[in-house]
Order: sequence, then C-alpha cells, then structure tokens
Amino acid sequence: MHIHIFTKELSGWYIELPEYIAQGGSKADLAMVDGADTMLDIMAEDGSSITLKFDDKEFDGAEKIILMEKCDPYIGGGNYIMPQWENKTVNQHLWLCAVTEFVFGYIPETIFVKRETS
Repeated sequence: MHIHIFTKELSGWYIELPEYIAQGGSKADLAMVDGADTMLDIMAEDGSSITLKFDDKEFDGAEKIILMEKCDPYIGGGNYIMPQWENKTVNQHLWLCAVTEFVFGYIPETIFVKRETS
C-alpha cells in the first residue's frame, strides 16, 4: 500500500516522492501531465493538494485506474483510463510516466486508488 501527497503548484501537479529525488531523480520527472493533471483536478475537486492511497491489489472503497497500453521503453510508463471517481463516471484518459515503475517496481495492469482521509 502506498500513500502519497500530490500538490498543485503554479507549474502544475507533482507527486511528493523524496526517495525518488534522493536517488538522483529530478522534480521534473514527478510532474503529473497528459491527463494525470486533469485526473488530480477531479480528485482534489479543484483544490491544490490531495493525499491518495493506492496499490496494485484491490482494497475496500478503491477506484480502478486501468492500463490500456504500456508505452515504448524510450517513453516509459503507460496509458491508462480511470472509468470513475467516487462513484461518478469520469472516463479520464491519462499517462503515468516511468516513475510509476519506481513506485511499484513495474507497470501495473490495474492501480487501485482512494482518497486518504485522516
């Protein structure tokens, strides 16, 4: 199970992943683009921060993000679709970059995600 904070800055959405930066990755790699930014706008209800719990195994109350196509290794990551968010149909297409492989160790067929509440 992974729990991460996503924040929206003037330049866009980023996942907070200090362990990635510590291993030599750049902040630019952590930018959420190509539909992932739109997905986060939906999830955060146009706010500037959201904490998400996600895993490659199903868990209670989680929505699915489904792999449509794994990208060429040069590009990395995969093209996904999120059919719904919190029981509302969204059918949001998004690209998740190679940082997804850093988090999971591979590109999952399905990512299960839920808003983390305290």
